[in-house]
Amino acid sequence: MPEEKLKLEDLLGSVQRVDETERIDYVAIIGGGLMGQGIAQTIASAGLDVLIVEVDEEHIKRSQENLSTSMEREISRWSMTQSEMKSILSRIKWTVEIADVAECELIIEAVDENYDLKMKIFKSLDKIARPNTIFISNTSTLSLTKIAEVTNRKDKIIGMHFLNPVPKVPLVELVRALETSDKTVEIIKKFASKIGKKAIPVYEYPGFITTRAIVPLLNEAMHILLEGIATAEDIDTAMKLGYNFKTGPLEMADSMGLDEVLAWMQTLWDTLGEPRYRPSPILRKLVRERKLGKKTGEGFFKYDADGTIVH
Repeated sequence: MPEEKLKLEDLLGSVQRVDETERIDYVAIIGGGLMGQGIAQTIASAGLDVLIVEVDEEHIKRSQENLSTSMEREISRWSMTQSEMKSILSRIKWTVEIADVAECELIIEAVDENYDLKMKIFKSLDKIARPNTIFISNTSTLSLTKIAEVTNRKDKIIGMHFLNPVPKVPLVELVRALETSDKTVEIIKKFASKIGKKAIPVYEYPGFITTRAIVPLLNEAMHILLEGIATAEDIDTAMKLGYNFKTGPLEMADSMGLDEVLAWMQTLWDTLGEPRYRPSPILRKLVRERKLGKKTGEGFFKYDADGTIVH
């Protein structure tokens, strides 16, 4: 009997250890830009601790200011209280040392859509993080399988494509790479639910669902503007009233960041070679002029400090 009891205790201990490996209480985010800030706010709102890694102190300061400004705007609209903001910010820490992610149970990469950059980050993380730590990429168009090749944990690489504004959009696309394990998928499904997101599983393919479907609409709206058929304001008004869109396609592009939209289009155009993804010349022009949308105060429209269109 004592021997059987010992075996049972060993078994229970084993189960407990497995559960511990699936616990996610401390999440690292690589990149404190618009998406990184939104992801951090969402995760911290769910009661988890977050560590944001940025390239230098200047970027940290800018990111902190932008996040605070964004949340203060929500307070002014009565969608958040001062105490909620204080609670969320208390759970978010910042660092310039990528080695600080070693203690995190989950790492989310949220940098620009650039293969070389993402692969460099994943290669570094693979040497720093615990062996059982799952790596997530927020990529919207790039191959996770290719990114995973630089790591020794291909079964623990998965995509979570968040949509902007992250705290308000209840959807996330869950992207499985070629060697992502079933266990990784289940853990991240639970994580998505914990942070208030509905996870839609998608196959790895350029653009997945949301980016692939929205890009042709944005591109066509830009061509309509370029061809002088209607003004930017009238194009957006027509789509909002005619199809019950909350936001018109040109303002939507401005909200996403025109440099990001251009990167998505260029990747889809290069990968799939279909004309509907070929970036409109007016988009290229605005990006060259650094008129990137709401984040710079001007894109297809001009914006005030609160991100409201200036007429």
